[in-house]
Amino acid sequence: MNINAARLQHFFEVSSELGKIGETGMCRPAHSNLEKKMFEHARGWMELAGLTVRIDSFGNLIGRLMGKNPDAPILMTGSHLDTQPYGGRFDGIAGVLCAIEAVCTIAEKGIVPEASIDVIAFADEESWRFNKGLFGSRGILGKLEEGELQRTDKDGITREQALIDFGCDITKFKEDEYAPGSIRCFIELHIEQGPILDKTNKPIGIVSGIAGPLLLSLKLKGMAGHAGSVPMPLRKDALLGAAKVVIAVNEIASQFTPAPTVGTVGTLNVFPSSRNIIPEAVSMTMEFRDIDMVRRKNCEQQLKNAIDEITQTHGLSYELTVDTDIKSSYCAGWIKDTIRASCEELDLDAPELVSGPFHDALVMSEACDFGMIFVRCKDGISHNPLEYASYEDLALGSEVLYQTILKIVG
Repeated sequence: MNINAARLQHFFEVSSELGKIGETGMCRPAHSNLEKKMFEHARGWMELAGLTVRIDSFGNLIGRLMGKNPDAPILMTGSHLDTQPYGGRFDGIAGVLCAIEAVCTIAEKGIVPEASIDVIAFADEESWRFNKGLFGSRGILGKLEEGELQRTDKDGITREQALIDFGCDITKFKEDEYAPGSIRCFIELHIEQGPILDKTNKPIGIVSGIAGPLLLSLKLKGMAGHAGSVPMPLRKDALLGAAKVVIAVNEIASQFTPAPTVGTVGTLNVFPSSRNIIPEAVSMTMEFRDIDMVRRKNCEQQLKNAIDEITQTHGLSYELTVDTDIKSSYCAGWIKDTIRASCEELDLDAPELVSGPFHDALVMSEACDFGMIFVRCKDGISHNPLEYASYEDLALGSEVLYQTILKIVG
């Protein structure tokens, strides 16, 4: 093995202390002081190996290993270092730390790649702080939307203020965009976040494609009233309507089983939230994900029809907005073949599998060819403090990434 497995384990041990919840949980918000401290460690590790490192105006951490031809399209690899508010130690983090180890190993061996390599920790992949994720990857491609900087977190802090506090210059977005054609390919290592590799006893998998996410927000408005005096037929109960929407999302997605269609209601906020008042308003988030875009579109239309019917039945008004709508994408065949060749050299039987969760790679697919390496995740548990990947499997993943990068730009 070329990579330094002990050093890689040290990277994870340091990372796991920054935002630690309990024994194994993590909460490291995007654009936070905790993320900045993590960036400082990662920056030091990359600079020690000779990479040139910067934090751009979007809050991305980028380390570059210069190639022989600085004008050639680069190879980019990485993931994200922010976590869910009640997450684990490996989601996103593995992709950054394994990339740092792989590229630092290349640098330490004195290998000068034909083209430059960028190791990147994307800002705010997770989306929970400002309800709009994949910020850093969309930013470098010039795909941010109007009003994003005015989005607020639960404390009323805007994205703009969070970036300024992080040390970013929001007037330099355009300067930090990557020019079209300047990225040859993007490779992301990630824990599987599913049970397939664990159940089949395979440490490494090759991703064939990523399901497209449709993330929606719904506001339902009814009328408050005394819980003891308003007769049932006269009520305009927003929570009752929301409950029926929750059921509708589940039933719509479930009708396609065993297809990989999934639907989820993730948050529900009730106003005025008193046990003696009929709920007047509910805000909720919903999503559908699928690799088949026709099927996902079908889910979206069925949900809209259901909301129309539910709100009419219960005398409610509503506002439905689309927060994220990204098409599914398939990994480049030549990158899958390159990853497979690297696995075979290590005597790894790596199956192909679809990613249900979305990743920064899905955004990058709009600008260049991409590929993904999956690392086994115990019991498929993720977005949970019980999330676990062994250091042995992570070292194998980093070695596969190292070999793959060299095959492409070595």
